[in-house]
Amino acid sequence: MKFTKASVAALTLPAGKDEYIAWDEDLPGFGIRLRGDTRRWVCQYRIGGHRQRRETLGDPRKVRLEDARKIAQQRFAAVELGRDPAAERAKTLAQARLTLDYAADRYLAVKQSTVRPNTYEQIRLHLTVHWKPLRNQPLHEITRADVAARLQDLTREYGRTSAARARANLSALFNWAMREGLCEANPVFQTNDPERGVPSRERVLTDHEIQIVWNACGDDDYGRIVRLLLLTGCRREEIGDLKRAEVADGTLRIPGERIKNKRELVLGLPPVALGILNSVSGRGDLYFGRGREGSYNCWGYDKARLDARIMRDTGKALAPWRLHDLRRTVRTGMGRIGVPPHIAELVINHVKGGIEAVYDRHRYEGEIAHALLRWSEHVLDLVEGRAQRVVPLLRG
Repeated sequence: MKFTKASVAALTLPAGKDEYIAWDEDLPGFGIRLRGDTRRWVCQYRIGGHRQRRETLGDPRKVRLEDARKIAQQRFAAVELGRDPAAERAKTLAQARLTLDYAADRYLAVKQSTVRPNTYEQIRLHLTVHWKPLRNQPLHEITRADVAARLQDLTREYGRTSAARARANLSALFNWAMREGLCEANPVFQTNDPERGVPSRERVLTDHEIQIVWNACGDDDYGRIVRLLLLTGCRREEIGDLKRAEVADGTLRIPGERIKNKRELVLGLPPVALGILNSVSGRGDLYFGRGREGSYNCWGYDKARLDARIMRDTGKALAPWRLHDLRRTVRTGMGRIGVPPHIAELVINHVKGGIEAVYDRHRYEGEIAHALLRWSEHVLDLVEGRAQRVVPLLRG
């Protein structure tokens, strides 16, 4: 049949047939398919001389005859050049569905069972909030320029450290996606690191600053957490997520799955730390936060409130500091009051290295408890303005 606008419009299904294809005599392989009340342009061709393909090219009400014929001619030309137009189109559609949003959801599902809950929440925050402007883009369309531009926005909005962590998490996602066959390249590669050139954190609170921070802590979850961090040198999540089952007989025992280095943390707590924990009641399984519903999660808001109280109480702001500085302060302070280095390292759960790790299997739990007792007395001396007392250490 010779296709014209009028001849195509006049086509009807032959009697007794549910489907019928009329072929254009001027362009073999190009036709129109009638099925029920629907019509679709089609083109049919063979790949490699034997594998037949048939593609639909659109609704005649939306795609004109001359446009459909032109598309069919392009398909036939591609076949003559040894390509498979249907496979290429399927790949293009599949890539369009492989968005950052899709990859992030799959990646997060994998990470949820392999990292600590708080680490997972940080990854989720970066991928779903910080990279939200790119989430609807197909992975293969996200460019280095897209990433670099967003990193500049993140640096302005959240600071260099937060932007650098967002960059690291996006890069990890793309590396994973490449191994999964979802994309062929990582556009984060060779983008500028927002933290490049920033000196490593070296902040250690002075004795006077320890006194200021301690006295500014309120009688609330955050205040208790900060004081416990000052007394133990723990990481903030180790205390913020502390379970009642992890404290017994005066000893804190946090299992390896909740520790960054996967090594169980065992600390004999001094009386002042136990007193703080004993003052918390009615919280279900956890000391802080919302009991069974979730652990403490108001870090940024309550840190700002604490800084505001310090400003109110002292008339000036403390030099910039963060909670992790308390861990460094404890380790440095223990060295300053005479705690042996290997014991101070064990207090903050740093793993022994080299030959010592191979042959010295002793846990030094008694020595750790005495070190924490001595440190707690030092902190209380600072806070209360007492003459410093000496608590003998056990010799390991």
